[in-house]
Amino acid sequence: MKNWILRVTISLTVLFWLSGCVLGRRTVDLNVPQQGAYAGATKGTVYVGEVKDNRVFMNNPGSPSIPSIDGDVNEMSAEERLCMIGRQRNGFGKAMGDIATENNETVLDLTKDLLEEGLKRRGYAISQDPNSKLRIEATIDEFWAWFTPGAFAIKFEARVNCDVSIDGAAQSELVVVKGYGRNQGQVASDANWALAYERAFNDFLDNFASALSAKGY
Repeated sequence: MKNWILRVTISLTVLFWLSGCVLGRRTVDLNVPQQGAYAGATKGTVYVGEVKDNRVFMNNPGSPSIPSIDGDVNEMSAEERLCMIGRQRNGFGKAMGDIATENNETVLDLTKDLLEEGLKRRGYAISQDPNSKLRIEATIDEFWAWFTPGAFAIKFEARVNCDVSIDGAAQSELVVVKGYGRNQGQVASDANWALAYERAFNDFLDNFASALSAKGY
């Protein structure tokens, strides 16, 4: 009997430390990877216009990959939801506190940064003129991170999915660009959440480059 109690106590302790702090709201600093050096604006200029958030939040969703908040999503303003990027969970997978961006940065800001970075890598200069011959707009369908607890490790996953509209001088195109990131860690730390997003961002940038190339941009 004593051995059973000891095993249960140890298991609960491990789950507690694996889960990390799950109460309240955690803020995570996300950064779009920068290539650093560009070959130059060899393909002209492009204007990145409106980015819309089309994510659907649910109360008590059946999957942690579906956006939710700690509380009633209907009582959170649309502006505040723009800063929500994940949900904390305890060692048993039960949903707990929110995960938000730092400094009130929004998913609109981060997605626009991703699009601009991807365009720079393709040889475009970013224009501030909305009348530019080449325009890009996007709708965010997914921008979310979640974790799945295991016996001795946590799997962190992040997904970014956008419908990107490319409006050129001769034609308009619509492409779907996705990014997925995954890593494993022993604590639900800011660094582990950020790493999942960093990998999702890199995957998004690679897929964006392939989509632009396939359309001749």
